[in-house]
Amino acid sequence: MKQDQIEKHSTAQSVILHLLPGILVGCFFSLARQPVVNMGYPSIIALILAYAFILIPVELGYLFLQGKKKTGRFTLQGIISYRNAIPWWQYLVWVCVIFIAVGAIFTFLKPVDAFLQERLFFWMPDINYGLDGNYSRKTLIVTYSMFFIFIAVLLPLVEELYFRGYLLPRMKGKYAPLFHSFLFAAQHVLEPWMIITRTLGFLPILFGVKKKNIYVGIIIHILCNMVDVVTGIAFILMMT
Repeated sequence: MKQDQIEKHSTAQSVILHLLPGILVGCFFSLARQPVVNMGYPSIIALILAYAFILIPVELGYLFLQGKKKTGRFTLQGIISYRNAIPWWQYLVWVCVIFIAVGAIFTFLKPVDAFLQERLFFWMPDINYGLDGNYSRKTLIVTYSMFFIFIAVLLPLVEELYFRGYLLPRMKGKYAPLFHSFLFAAQHVLEPWMIITRTLGFLPILFGVKKKNIYVGIIIHILCNMVDVVTGIAFILMMT
């Protein structure tokens, strides 16, 4: 799909479509958090459920609805941009380079996250990942199995299709990529102290805008979310 053939969204429409899924997730998490904790699971389960029942269906449903309006059938054809092929070796090179760049930015800005959390967002509860020694191995196996399926695999795939493949190409102005990255960071309403880190940290993923290839971003996003899965698995294996 050529960029000049895509109907652009208004600024207000872009802001709403970027932020609404995150707001819905935040509301679901707030309602489900305590019941999940009462059942003996870490609060990350409430977030996983929010992604499974709210964010993924809402974003995919919206994309398929747009496909239905355009073609008369539920499809992503003609809706998702940046699907150009690149040589296989470029996947290897760019995935490695961008993944390292994203990791470096997130690591370098950790003190900023800590400062903002302590000074501005101290009243917000942390999301408990269950790695504090208070949960059984069985509970953590269930938790990180769900984490792998929904947060490490399905969530990055759907988010890249929705945010990078659909919303970004429909934004106006030469600063659209930066504004898009800021809105993507802002929709993570449960961790507002990371808005600077996420805004800057996900800019390298927008490499796909130059190459017109969304698949590099999908792979990197999955790898980024897999870091927490690997951490969880390592913790489970070390449990006595």
